[in-house]
This record gives sequence, structure tokens and C-alpha cells, in this order.
Amino acid sequence: MLYLNSQNIPELAGLNFAQRMQVIRKAADNLPVPTKITLNIIKLLVLVPLFLLIARADGWAIAGYALLLVVVYPLITRPLTFALCHKQLQQTRQQLFPQ
Repeated sequence: MLYLNSQNIPELAGLNFAQRMQVIRKAADNLPVPTKITLNIIKLLVLVPLFLLIARADGWAIAGYALLLVVVYPLITRPLTFALCHKQLQQTRQQLFPQ
């Protein structure tokens, strides 16, 4: 399942925002190298076309494309990051915040 918000991830229930981000960052750091490379390539595939649009735009279109970048990038990359880290979230949470 794809989660748009870290509050909706059951493995992170009961943690505040800073703790959830700490667990997600640690889980992302522990991803296997091929998975990290895949995630970074997907991020580049989102960023490069939008930056090319910004570079070729004139006037107010630059602001529009920049706003599009600010909205689209997290909407695509956050759920993918959550999905790829999902398997390691519970283990990482217990390492960082033992109960």
C-alpha cells in the first residue's frame, strides 16, 4: 500500500513527526544499494524534465513550473520512499526507540 503521509504508516504509530522522520531516514539509509540507486534514478526522472521546463520558460511560466516542481516532487517521491522502506520500518523503529 502506498502512503502519502507518514502518520498513516501503522509501523510508525505513536511516534511524533521528528521520530517518524528519524525512523524513515534510518530505514532509507539501510536500503540495499540497488534499491537506493533505483530510488535516486526515479527522483532524477522527476526532477530533470521539470528543471528543463524551468530553464526554457520565460516570465511567469518559470514560477508556474517551479510551483509544479514543489508540488509534484514530494507527491511522487515520498510514497515511493515509504513503500521501499516499509519492510525495514518495524525493525528500525525497535532499534531507535525500544519499548
